[in-house]
Amino acid sequence: MSHENTRAGQIVMRQAFAKRGLPDTLYLDNGSPFITSPLERTCAVLGIHLVHSKPHSPQGRGKQERLNRLIRERFLLEAEAAGIGDLDEFNDLFTAWVETVCNTRVHAETGETPIARFLGGGPPRAADPALLQEAFRWSAQRVVTRTATVSLAGNRYEVDPGLVGKRVELRYDPEDMTTLSVYLEGRLVGVAKPFMLGQHVHPAVPQAVRAQPQPTGVDYLNLVLRTFEADITEQISYRELGGPEVEPLA
Repeated sequence: MSHENTRAGQIVMRQAFAKRGLPDTLYLDNGSPFITSPLERTCAVLGIHLVHSKPHSPQGRGKQERLNRLIRERFLLEAEAAGIGDLDEFNDLFTAWVETVCNTRVHAETGETPIARFLGGGPPRAADPALLQEAFRWSAQRVVTRTATVSLAGNRYEVDPGLVGKRVELRYDPEDMTTLSVYLEGRLVGVAKPFMLGQHVHPAVPQAVRAQPQPTGVDYLNLVLRTFEADITEQISYRELGGPEVEPLA
């Protein structure tokens, strides 16, 4: 991912769960993508025990740091030397390296390859697709206004008028803000209909970040300058610039 934020972390995690199954415990550091309420909800829905390392205590992250060093020395060094065209190419090369080199090399202490040790305890807990989809939805609490509307991420939605004044839970896919499910005390009570939709994707989603405009190749600003100077020239009265009129000599 080109961005380090909550949704970017969830996208990578969802791909990992779909490929390797669900862990019993998820051990993470205290980086900003890993200490968020969406991640807590994901783990709660999937029945995963979320554990964070102790701040300012690198001893608890020794294995991860050792892996990071291996990646730097065995993969990143070669990648930088070869040159990488774009992020997609980088991801393809990294995936190939992980599956054919990193996961298949015999560990000096365990005497096993990482993939063999991972599968040694039996097949991992499979991730049900429907439950996985629900787990990576986001949730927000809102009080329904007197006009039977709720606001979220700059959008406004209409809900059942019977919910006026009540605190409801909105569950939604941050990559598709056109549909919100409305829950009251844990029960699904309807769908919020878009009333004023300015954001189709939540601003925190990496895809929502606007691409930087590219130069046109035209000297646009100098064209503007020349147009401006031409307009000024046309407006100048050179008769006035000459100062007061002088009576001709007899």
